[in-house]
Amino acid sequence: MPLRERLRNLERIARRLDPSSSERGRMTTAATRYADRFLAQLGELGTYRGKDPVGEQSDFALSEDAGDMSALLKIVDRKVTRPGINPAGRGHFGYIPGGGVFPAALGDFIADVTNRYSGVYFANPGAALMERSLVDWMAGLVGYPEGAGGDLTSGGSIANLSAVVAARESFELRARDYERLVVYLTDQTHHCVDKALRVAGVGDCTIQRVPMDDGWRMQPAALDAMVRSDRTAGLIPWLVVGSGGTTDTGAVDPLEDIAAIADMHGLWYHCDAAYGGFFLLTDHGREKLAGIEHSDSAVLDPHKGLFMPFGSGALLVRDEAQLASAMSATANYMQDARRDEPMVSPADLSPELTRPFRGLRMWLPLRLFGLRPFRASLEEKLLLARYFHEELGKVPGFEMGPVPDLSVVTYRYRPDTGDADAFNRALMQAVHDDGKVFVTSTLLDGRFTLRLAALHFRAHLDEVDYLLELLRYHARRLLGH
Repeated sequence: MPLRERLRNLERIARRLDPSSSERGRMTTAATRYADRFLAQLGELGTYRGKDPVGEQSDFALSEDAGDMSALLKIVDRKVTRPGINPAGRGHFGYIPGGGVFPAALGDFIADVTNRYSGVYFANPGAALMERSLVDWMAGLVGYPEGAGGDLTSGGSIANLSAVVAARESFELRARDYERLVVYLTDQTHHCVDKALRVAGVGDCTIQRVPMDDGWRMQPAALDAMVRSDRTAGLIPWLVVGSGGTTDTGAVDPLEDIAAIADMHGLWYHCDAAYGGFFLLTDHGREKLAGIEHSDSAVLDPHKGLFMPFGSGALLVRDEAQLASAMSATANYMQDARRDEPMVSPADLSPELTRPFRGLRMWLPLRLFGLRPFRASLEEKLLLARYFHEELGKVPGFEMGPVPDLSVVTYRYRPDTGDADAFNRALMQAVHDDGKVFVTSTLLDGRFTLRLAALHFRAHLDEVDYLLELLRYHARRLLGH
């Protein structure tokens, strides 16, 4: 077959990848109807369905033949949307919920259809500037001075990893130093920091676990003593990580005191506020997180405290030049993109060169709704956590953890006899079997402990009241009353 004929034949098949206006309309209508039905059925779907059949991997097998949009959405509905945890559910109190406000999906839709590349200013100045405006807003929220910068990331894990790399390069550390390095964490520091140290190549460092007080917060005096002892021993105290809201308990470390010690000893001070950072929009949050402005770097997750879809994180650094020095790279084929630019390109502040246009999913809801409802929702969650702590604490037998710093509450039932851990596992399972609300557990001092994380934008007083009644009922039932 002549080459031109072959090309025309292949073209006819390949053009299926660019559907017509009417075909796009049918696809979009089907997807929109599905989304509308899903949101309308949130109450019916509940928040956890642990017994729904998932099927087999073969259910998702690919084919050479074209599929039907409506039929494919039915597979998604049965096999993906319904089983397991429903993060969109209004009763989601497990892990650290976020939710996914609807306009964020429209932002992703537009970003994906236009397929704009935001990594390099030259490629799309508007996309790069939009993301820069969001970074600058968050840096201002944290309290960083002029010259701060950062990057929109896929989440807290990559943001923490980038912070570790920036700290490593800022100290001009080399392999010969790694075995003498010391990092200061607590047992409540998110486990992604340990992973970040390993991935960043400094896994041979010494990790000092700083003791905590009764509220699961780092003890500054113990930190200071450890640093002094390590320096006397010939080690290199390097990095301290304070938590702006831990995942297990919601505790906020004494960030101001940690900042003073880090400054005294010349440590890089990183604040992991992936969960709690956006409470800075509230008066209570600004009080609890005081001192974060003195950090060298900080992590905030819009897919948590701003209710964006999964895949929305942010790294902020006090001195953008330090992050750029750690992350920037060049190549001959990129020479056209290296013209005079009014800003540092996002790709030079991140391990990613190829990256999605993350800014639109965040910018569109914030501009469409304004900041007021986000602030109100965050204040509501703080009060819901306090309300849950007070009300469950009135129920005989329930042992409450510390008054919440933010919106995570820890609790457990303490029966007069029998295995308390087994009792609380059964209590949690009963909540899961009900399915309307979802809670999780952790281990604190080796004890099985239940936790409520109030952060979902759809979770309100009715959902908390339902959980309270469920816990009261099943506690009595398990006791045989």
